[in-house]
Amino acid sequence: MCPRKTYYGRGPIQLTGNINYGKAGDTLKLNLLNNPEMVATDPVVSFKTALWYWMNAVGLVVGQGFGATIKAINGRRECGGEEPQKVQRRIGFYTDYCKQFDVDPEPISLVRVH
Repeated sequence: MCPRKTYYGRGPIQLTGNINYGKAGDTLKLNLLNNPEMVATDPVVSFKTALWYWMNAVGLVVGQGFGATIKAINGRRECGGEEPQKVQRRIGFYTDYCKQFDVDPEPISLVRVH
């Protein structure tokens, strides 16, 4: 970890935290701990880190339903009961997009995130 750098959400999946920046950087052979801004300024790095995160954190739970993917991406922030309005808003977007693409959303029991 570089003391003068910040590891806030960057990229399509909002890579966050020095641990994720370090692990993604190691896998991609990039020094993201010293250059976290690469995730925001280099579109190729941005999508590579998003794909890395998806394959290592989100992809493992996709079969468990939409709620599990929210938890894998946002953790306690949305799934710990602290911000129920955000959860409901995200579920609303999800069901809205499903309707727009004429896709049947998962049964509501799989959409729950608590």
